[in-house]
Amino acid sequence: MMVAADSALWCVVPAAGRGARFGAEVPKQYVSVAGKPLLRWTLERLAAHPRVAGIVVVLSAGDRWWSADEHIGGKPLLTATGGDERADSVLAGLVALETRVADDAFVLVHDAARPCVRDADITRLVELGSGAGGALLAAPLRDTLKRADADGRVAATEPRESRWRALTPQLFRRGELAAALARARADGAVVTDEAMAMERVGYRPLLVEGSDDNIKVTTPADLARVRALLAGN
Repeated sequence: MMVAADSALWCVVPAAGRGARFGAEVPKQYVSVAGKPLLRWTLERLAAHPRVAGIVVVLSAGDRWWSADEHIGGKPLLTATGGDERADSVLAGLVALETRVADDAFVLVHDAARPCVRDADITRLVELGSGAGGALLAAPLRDTLKRADADGRVAATEPRESRWRALTPQLFRRGELAAALARARADGAVVTDEAMAMERVGYRPLLVEGSDDNIKVTTPADLARVRALLAGN
C-alpha cells in the first residue's frame, strides 16, 4: 500500500560504506557497542520515533554482517543494495520505496553511524521541514575556522558567521530527492549529502538546528564518545 504525503514517514539509512578512515576489521556500522552493532542502535533509535513508519537499510552487495530482520520496534525493516557512493545508495533506497511511498511524500535519510539523534530533533525537523518543502538538521559553527595551505599552516581565518555543519536526518519529498540524485549522477557530480543534491537543482533546504551530540562515528575517538552517550541513555 502506498503511503500518502501527510502520513508517517519512511526512513532511508545508507549502510553500504566500508568506513576506511575508521580502520576496523569490520565496517564501522557493525562495530559492537554494548553488545549490539552500531547500526542496530541507529535503527532502534529511528524506529522508536512515532513519526517513522518503516526503514529501508541500503547494504553493500554481498554484505555478510547484516542479520536479516524484517521488523524493528514493531515496524517494517526492508533492505536494498547500494552503490559505490552514498548518493547511489540513497537513490537505491528511494527506488525501493516506489511502491510504498508516494512521489510527493516526505522521507527521512539518516546516517547509519549516527546513533544518538534525539527524538525532539526529529520531531522539530519534520514539523518545520514539511512546511518548508525540505530541511536538514544542522549545527552552527561555534569554533574559530582556519583554512590551511599545502604545508599545513594557517592560510587564513575564515568567517564562521552563517556557517553550519550538516547533520542527519535530512527530510525531502521522495520523488524530488530521487530526481535530484539521478540528475547529479548523470552530470557526474559527487554529492556528499542529500541537501547538496537538492541545492544543485535549485532548492534551498531549511536549516533546522540539531543537538551537537548527534555524532557521526568516523574515528575511534568518535566511537568512544558515542559509547559514553549511549551508556547514559
